[in-house]
Amino acid sequence: MTEPSIRPLPEQLINQIAAGEVVERPASVVKELTENALDAAAQRILIDVERGGKQRIRVQDDGHGIAVEQLALALRRHATSKIYNLDELESVSSLGFRGEALPSIAAVSRLTIASRQADSEHGHQVRAGDAPDDDQMQPKPVAHPVGTTVTVDDLFFNTPGRRKFLRTDRTELQHIQEAVRRLALSRFDVGFTLNHQGRCLLNLAPTQDESDRQQRLADLLGSEFATHSANVELEGAGMRLSGWLGLPTAARRQGDLQYFFVNGRLVRDRTAAHGIRQAYKDVLYRDHYPAYVLYLEIDPTQVDVNVHPMKHEVRFRDGRTVHGFLAQRIGEALAMLGPAGANSSPSATAQPAGRGQLNQGGVSEPGRAQSSPPRQSAQPSTADSMRESRGVEQRVPEGAQQRWREPHQQRLDLAEVGQLYGHFVPAEDDSQVGHADVGMAAPEESTPGIAEQDQSGPEAAPQLGYAIGQIRGAYILAESEQGLVIVDMHAAHERVVYEQLKAQFANAQVATQDLLMPVTLAVTPQQAELVELYAESLADAGLEIERSGPDSVRIRSLPALLANADPQELLADVIGSLQEADPAAGIQQAIHNLLAGVACHGSVRAGRQLSRAEMDRLLRDIERTPRAAQCNHGRPTYTLLDDEGLARLFKRGR
Repeated sequence: MTEPSIRPLPEQLINQIAAGEVVERPASVVKELTENALDAAAQRILIDVERGGKQRIRVQDDGHGIAVEQLALALRRHATSKIYNLDELESVSSLGFRGEALPSIAAVSRLTIASRQADSEHGHQVRAGDAPDDDQMQPKPVAHPVGTTVTVDDLFFNTPGRRKFLRTDRTELQHIQEAVRRLALSRFDVGFTLNHQGRCLLNLAPTQDESDRQQRLADLLGSEFATHSANVELEGAGMRLSGWLGLPTAARRQGDLQYFFVNGRLVRDRTAAHGIRQAYKDVLYRDHYPAYVLYLEIDPTQVDVNVHPMKHEVRFRDGRTVHGFLAQRIGEALAMLGPAGANSSPSATAQPAGRGQLNQGGVSEPGRAQSSPPRQSAQPSTADSMRESRGVEQRVPEGAQQRWREPHQQRLDLAEVGQLYGHFVPAEDDSQVGHADVGMAAPEESTPGIAEQDQSGPEAAPQLGYAIGQIRGAYILAESEQGLVIVDMHAAHERVVYEQLKAQFANAQVATQDLLMPVTLAVTPQQAELVELYAESLADAGLEIERSGPDSVRIRSLPALLANADPQELLADVIGSLQEADPAAGIQQAIHNLLAGVACHGSVRAGRQLSRAEMDRLLRDIERTPRAAQCNHGRPTYTLLDDEGLARLFKRGR
């Protein structure tokens, strides 16, 4: 048997092989041709498809066109007007640059190009034949407006193996719509029209106006995202990030609404995706994904776009810096978001949180105009007052190494809670709330009441208003200038305590309390090793736990917020938090998981009756707390039912 010899492949076969990398389905053709139109400075792009793109795809633009002598050259492999040397490749800013798209498409279809430049009297047309030297490759005069039209007929007609893997016309059309959606999100200054079988599916006018940009966003991604997102403009580390961040309460069960652009190019990058996910980690409900449309501007020399044939992937020269920038700045932006309008129903709609804007100068709350900061209360926070009223001795070190212990511990049953808040001001009608019979003291005459606070000056009213009552010991009702605010008091207080603990931990000042007698608990050897490994970090978080044997640990102190916590239950949560932490995220995530669990134990429980002054104090704490729109588990903490929603409930104005 004769050994096969090495020989060069025919040009046509080379192009068909290359087409396998570039042309996956009709949507790939639409993407490549539309990107060429954008690179040609088109202001309007018309896309016509038939039978889901299998039968015909036509992309027409009003760009600068192609010179007649270059029409045939455009169909040759690696012929391009985008780059000429290696330096230009390393700093390329155009969407296309490989010179592979047109010849690859021509190799698996019947392709025709017609183009005209502004200084030409008429256009010219070239039709790709089965061979590059075919007579049909010679340009012929044709009537054509300024710009270029590329027509692709019978995709994969000569590669039946590829054609049989195409899906139904409807499925292929959906992929084309998604491709056009991505391109339309990348260039708001360009108009896009998509027709299928002569029927218009999408018609977007070019726009620069902010309100029109919002309308395009709603047209492409739906009004739900447009109204439940905040506009951001962030800078740092030589990068600029702009776009829209979906509110945490509008998170989705799948990551189907995530668009990340680098220098105008939609990309998939694990580094960037993880950084964004980290920014949302404290506010997302479990197993949910954030929605966002973000545009990263970075020095082109700091990103390599020549990684994937379809240019879907990029490689950052300094991925760690990009990751840190995204995680930190987006996290800071999310911390500034206000009420999140997380609730809606057919009969009443919560105030949407949309079209707000975040920038380095401040934050415009979603769904409202920017106003002055809420009035700061001179009273201690709810978490502080809870600790003080319990009579619990704390130790708050002035420095990381300065600590002292008070050798006693008090436990207090929740039934005695009314006695703890005697110094608070009960409202005039608080006798109906149900806690007057547990020894609530009368208010001091010098303490201003709620009515006096409302008239104290010209300062802006608090963002969440003032409490008017409590429902089933779980929800606070408050009246604000925008309408009715409903607060889940446990979830809201949990976030307040969590953020306080994080701040204390960052400053090595977590208030702790010694147990009167150390508690020894039985654990598995693996759990004991885990506690021993993280002992120092646990101590910084207010938990002094040491290994006392092969399968036992000893608890000596707890965070002061958890004076009444069950040590065994708390230890189970601590170990669970450490075991669930992502090893790649390091101790930081484990500690944050731990603090979240601590905050859950230390927050006010449902079923607890609060005075109106206590409720107002919690509202003020929420206003001062970052990320307060969600609890530590990502659930909403409050919602706003505006005047329109209230009127809709009772069908007023109809």
